[in-house]
Amino acid sequence: MTTVGRPRPPSAQPGLVVAVTGARGAVGAAIVRRLLASAHAGVDIARVVEFVGDDRPLDAGLLVGSRGDSERTRAELPRATDLQGVDVVVHCAVDRSPDTPAQYRYAANTAAARAIVAACAAAGVRRLIASTSAAVYGAFPDNPVPLAEDAPLRAARAGIIGDLMAVDETLRAARAEHPRLDVCILRPAALTGGGVDSVLTRHFAAPRLLEIRDSGMRWQFCHVDDLAAAVELAVLGRVSGELTCGCAGWLTASDVADITGLRRVELPPAVVFATAERLHRAGLVPAAASELTYIAYPWVVPSTRLRSAGWRPVYDNTTALQALIGDLVGEHASVHAVFGRRLDRRDATLAGAGAAGATLAVLGAATFVRRARRLRGH
Repeated sequence: MTTVGRPRPPSAQPGLVVAVTGARGAVGAAIVRRLLASAHAGVDIARVVEFVGDDRPLDAGLLVGSRGDSERTRAELPRATDLQGVDVVVHCAVDRSPDTPAQYRYAANTAAARAIVAACAAAGVRRLIASTSAAVYGAFPDNPVPLAEDAPLRAARAGIIGDLMAVDETLRAARAEHPRLDVCILRPAALTGGGVDSVLTRHFAAPRLLEIRDSGMRWQFCHVDDLAAAVELAVLGRVSGELTCGCAGWLTASDVADITGLRRVELPPAVVFATAERLHRAGLVPAAASELTYIAYPWVVPSTRLRSAGWRPVYDNTTALQALIGDLVGEHASVHAVFGRRLDRRDATLAGAGAAGATLAVLGAATFVRRARRLRGH
């Protein structure tokens, strides 16, 4: 086990030394698995250093063969002295949880992005790789399907997407500030698999599948294992710059309903956005109205540069969505959600009982609000 703060000597084995922050999160863990498996298969990776960032007991490391061993440290973010001998840093220590207080999450995410850039530059790391989200392009009725990879970033600076916009901006600025540091930004479509938990995944844990009338929504996904494969290409220097990452094509609302088996509820946009905003301002749900645009309007991306470099996702949109549904059934079978807020079985039953027909989602949310206020004594 490596002691945090003590410089690491260069690897005795040929190949890259890669450090992964946030290595116990859904994205970080998938990337570590991919890099270790590739090292075992003879890819040019000597060692993976995992910054796990929690207080759980550390194991002695994972050995996958004559090369490609793994070291773990409790720090979530390395200092420059921790990165001596490291060639590539993959930054995954980004809090995307809807349950983290927004002000704290924003401060932590932006500070982490600045800290990792500074540490990499000071330690002479060759390459810094991070994933934000294709959501930074924004979801709008006039978005072309698909967007261009060099399309302007138009997302609202609010909620989790606002955090990711700020992180993306910090990484882009790092190129000018630290020209010797090669910065690669991956922007995946809606992530699924590996225990990913987000406002978008919780959309599929609702009692009914909410659709916004006449929105023209097109769904696109990216499984974390396919994102990890894209990260590996960046680690090996086969891609760089700003790249989108998503399954080919898209699914319609009807496709999504057929795949998930959920009954649909279609509501006017004014009703949905106004209700979501009231709930959010009352502090009862994590999703701001601006975040619900991502279930209303398309934000499909092409992955042109990755595909040109040979990236071929294992999952398509259908199987990526099926993986998400499988996770929800396996891990949260008794949990539902309304506008990103998890409800226990009793809350979900109340929501269903308090609504009928086409108004289920909004009236169910209103029932939840009334119950929550009673419990608070309001």
